[in-house]
Amino acid sequence: MGTSAIAALRQIILEVVRYTAQGQWKVLVLDEASKRLVDSVVKQDDILQEKVTNIEQIEHKRALNQDLDAVYLLTPEPHIVECLIMDFERRRYHRSYLVWTSFLPPELRQRIDQSSTAKEQIAQARILNINFFPRESHLITFRDPSSFPMLFHPACNQLVPKHMYDLAQKIVSVCVSLEEYPTIRYYRPHNPLHEAGVLCSHLARFVQEGLDQHAKHHEDFPPPSPRPRGVLIITDRTMDLFAPLVHEFTYQAMVHDLLPLKEGDKSYYKTVLNEGTSREEVKEMELGEKDKIWVKNRHMHMKDLLQKLVADFNKFRADNPQFAENSEGSTSINTIKDMIAGLPQFQEGKELYSLHLNMSQELMDIFQKCRLTDVALVEQSMAVGLDEDYKRPRNLTDQIVRLLDDDEVNFPDRLRLVIEYVLYRDGIFRSDMEKLLAHARLPAQDGEILQNLEMLGARVFRPLKDTKPTLQPLFPRKPPPAQATDDLSLSRFEPAIKSLLEEQLRGTLDQHLFPYTKPFLDANEGLMNQVNVSQASLRSAKPTWARTRPSALEPRQRVIVFMAGGATYSESRVCYEVSDSSAKDVYLTSSHMLHPGLFLRQLGELSIDRRRLDLPADRPKPKPPACLYEKEIATSNGSSQPPGDATGPINTKFASNANGSSGMVEPSQKPHPLPSPPITIATSSTGKLSKGPKEKKRGFFKF
Repeated sequence: MGTSAIAALRQIILEVVRYTAQGQWKVLVLDEASKRLVDSVVKQDDILQEKVTNIEQIEHKRALNQDLDAVYLLTPEPHIVECLIMDFERRRYHRSYLVWTSFLPPELRQRIDQSSTAKEQIAQARILNINFFPRESHLITFRDPSSFPMLFHPACNQLVPKHMYDLAQKIVSVCVSLEEYPTIRYYRPHNPLHEAGVLCSHLARFVQEGLDQHAKHHEDFPPPSPRPRGVLIITDRTMDLFAPLVHEFTYQAMVHDLLPLKEGDKSYYKTVLNEGTSREEVKEMELGEKDKIWVKNRHMHMKDLLQKLVADFNKFRADNPQFAENSEGSTSINTIKDMIAGLPQFQEGKELYSLHLNMSQELMDIFQKCRLTDVALVEQSMAVGLDEDYKRPRNLTDQIVRLLDDDEVNFPDRLRLVIEYVLYRDGIFRSDMEKLLAHARLPAQDGEILQNLEMLGARVFRPLKDTKPTLQPLFPRKPPPAQATDDLSLSRFEPAIKSLLEEQLRGTLDQHLFPYTKPFLDANEGLMNQVNVSQASLRSAKPTWARTRPSALEPRQRVIVFMAGGATYSESRVCYEVSDSSAKDVYLTSSHMLHPGLFLRQLGELSIDRRRLDLPADRPKPKPPACLYEKEIATSNGSSQPPGDATGPINTKFASNANGSSGMVEPSQKPHPLPSPPITIATSSTGKLSKGPKEKKRGFFKF
């Protein structure tokens, strides 16, 4: 499936390390944020193979190492610049090569300019736009859950312009890293009722300006390619409020919805291995790209998954007959769990099977205990607007009340049912709301969660005399399937993003609902298609959207979807499905990933005091650590011997290959005025480095 975002970012980082201070042994210096970025895609061994003697962290106390050059891969933050200046003042390394993960603000660049020691020690500086985190091959996040309140909390209005500019820079980073200069479309809701209704139009404009400036300063961006020009679609969470609420019964979505995961930069699940044996242990195991069982099965329906796990394990036994105790196939999860406890020779495979069998069993226990079949049938009718027979739902209120009164239905699911009913009815009378809350026996603060829906564009209460026309679905309803099944009745709802992508690829996406940032490009398509694709700024592709499925040898067009305010795992799933069915590469990008529990919590926080949100913008600004002011002694023979508190090895979970990236440049950006030694490194607009005596001064500042 096309280019992996993980592979692209990994290749960019390795090429920067490989070709910076080429041929010389060097030290790689990271900061806390850039280390997280590197950790997400690159293994320490891969970096050390590029003539790197050591990997250090700039905030940590380090030994002087004046015989070696240093490659700094840093985030452009004030305290990081101050740490860098202190390194220059102490002449910590021989020469310094600066690589910034994103655009360096003018005030920080000026701070470096003012340092006389910096002028003497900086050999080269450049900007990469790599400030994003690929979570999966086609799923990218910015690891920023605070984006949701900053966009929708009424007390955060003054933070919105800067935050949207930061989001735009990161979206440009994704496009440049994928070597795409896409056409841009954005969600423009009809008659929005909420203040954030113009969010996508402003964000799309910022992204368009960023890409245009990048192309202006990089004549070779994007590089020549026969691939049709990509498309970037910018939308936000308000486009589909059902997606983060409806129970989905595919594996990945259920795991993040129902199981007690340890969520952070990565997801971990605590499970029991070798249960019932002398080797029994409790272990936290990562759910990530290294786990092939997870990657292969995460989008499967739970019913199909259980059968698949049993079949895969029986195949595992057939491939390893020395472990088969009898010739009969295993059909029970408990039987399989007992058997794999006796396979110590295949420890990793055994642990992975144990993990997924344990998770599957716990999911099915929760499914039955919490009456999710009954809950899901009602949810599907509200989200789709039709019952399981594809007719207008009847007696829906009575069904909801019975579920709200049922003690086996947990309180979060009751709250989800009430919210979904409000969305389905496009608002209800206050008296009806009071009755539903009384039946649900929800705490008082949950009433605030319901009222906060208005900040996301939903109508919560309707007047007694309602003159508003009936709310129409964003996209036309699909016809019922030719043959309905019981399994399908629990999975009729599909996130709106699937219809969006399908209409985009058919060329039928409403241009009033999803306008272009540059409408004139549509009118010029005929001319644009006559231009050689090597003229990358005119690499147009829209006419190919309506073509039949291309052959496997044709380059796949890329569609990048950015979901402001958080994306769901059901939306990630449908992006993969559209990729497979259309032979396109669809990348879902968002500030962070949402599961129902997180969405409800963030929705409730829209009405609390901003000071309780602990937003990064409201925290004290970080400062250089005190240890950096201590006196240090230089090491001899060029050896680098950081003390015990220096940064440890870089750990990573991914490995792959791909393309490079370069910087987002403001119109006022000019080559850096400071002198430098002769540079033997040249860079393209995509960040791929090459040898050469000359270097063009466009798109990044250069000392």
